[in-house]
Amino acid sequence: MMTGFRLNLSPLKEPIGFVKLVEWLTAIFAFGCCCGFSGKNVISILCGDGSNETLNAMYQYPFRLSQFPLIDKNTTLCNQSVTTTHMMGDSASSAEFFVGVGIICFLYSMAALLVYLGYMHVYKDSDFGPIFDFVITAIVVFLWLVCSSAWAKGLQNVKSATDTEGISGTLALCKGSNITCEVTEFANMRTLNISVVFGYLNMLVWAFNAWFVYKETRWHSRKFPSQPGPGRHQVPAPI
Repeated sequence: MMTGFRLNLSPLKEPIGFVKLVEWLTAIFAFGCCCGFSGKNVISILCGDGSNETLNAMYQYPFRLSQFPLIDKNTTLCNQSVTTTHMMGDSASSAEFFVGVGIICFLYSMAALLVYLGYMHVYKDSDFGPIFDFVITAIVVFLWLVCSSAWAKGLQNVKSATDTEGISGTLALCKGSNITCEVTEFANMRTLNISVVFGYLNMLVWAFNAWFVYKETRWHSRKFPSQPGPGRHQVPAPI
């Protein structure tokens, strides 16, 4: 069996290669939209004497909000002493899990494309390659489902912790009867919403590709053996 590299772009014209290229691209969009985020919410504080104060709540990936200060040092707001206060919440585990799965899928898709385009003759001549590819594909479908669901919940927690109700519950100052706190400017979370969409899209694409990978395995060939052509007839064995 020849095992040398043979560049052949024809797999890109077939579903197994084309879909793998799509997986590579969608993985980039999924983890890129998440890990590249940084935002700022502006909080307006209306004091009882009619004066206004402004705070900036800045946060970014991996959304360990407890490390980001609302009030960086002891200060005075609305004629009251306020101590250093950090935001509440931690969505780092779900965000990092989501990004980690995306990076792994990005790397695996690149490696698979290299095999498809340069070593397809080895891939099809062995049982191990297609079966390994199918098992990994099935596992990745499950991982995308889990990490996308976890990150969707984590993103909702980030939104809740940085909205008016979440900020008001964090700042002791805002719990006063004559002081009103309100988030007047929100960070644009469009890219984070897109990352969740791409997470579920990745799950669907990998599930779709699982069928084409399965067709390359011996399991499929045994279940659906090749049939003789319509013009061919079996010749009876001589008696």
